[in-house]
Amino acid sequence: MNSVIHIRNIIRNFQMGNETLHVLKGIDLDIQRGEYVAIMGPSGSGKSTLMNILGCLDTPTSGQYILNGKDVSQMSDDELAEIRNKEIGFVFQTFNLLPRTTAIDNVALPMVYAGTSKSERTERAKEVLTSVGLADRMDHKPNELSGGQRQRVAVGRALVNKPSIILADEPTGNLDSKTSLEILQLFDDIHNAGNTVIVVTHEEDVAERAKRVIRLRDGIIESDTLN
Repeated sequence: MNSVIHIRNIIRNFQMGNETLHVLKGIDLDIQRGEYVAIMGPSGSGKSTLMNILGCLDTPTSGQYILNGKDVSQMSDDELAEIRNKEIGFVFQTFNLLPRTTAIDNVALPMVYAGTSKSERTERAKEVLTSVGLADRMDHKPNELSGGQRQRVAVGRALVNKPSIILADEPTGNLDSKTSLEILQLFDDIHNAGNTVIVVTHEEDVAERAKRVIRLRDGIIESDTLN
């Protein structure tokens, strides 16, 4: 079985005072290696909660999650942190870059946690920044870069540890339409290079780029279609 993500009967409840909020109500999902998937849904549909579980930022109340052959549904916080760093490359709407740190050091950061040597980190970070079109911006800090360039740095950082999946949360949410297209083209390139890409979005034109669209409503999968 070539699933990079295998999820069965994932339930996520949140306790709000005396009330239990049922956010995910038994999600089954398989994502194959090399797929490009968009997850959509209105506010309150559970898509952010699902993304947090997929990204090992949160654990389900019950159910099973196998990521790249490992059962992550029962892991401790420390184990999850290690899995996140190795297996998942995150791209956020707000870029989440360190402001006083150059592009190359921002990209190299996940490798610091992974214990990679300095020379190897520099080499790999250069390679990745070149691949996202920023060979001439490596020593610039985020405030010296445009929004699109910052997002490219964030994409580079997501790619640097060669993760099992790239998980992007509204990656064009803070960008103008021209820059958004450039970033979406970059995701196409990343997917074409063989990476598994999952984009969480509420924008139809972003979802159109994916090969498969999963729509959530009220904590269940409403539809799962191929583009």
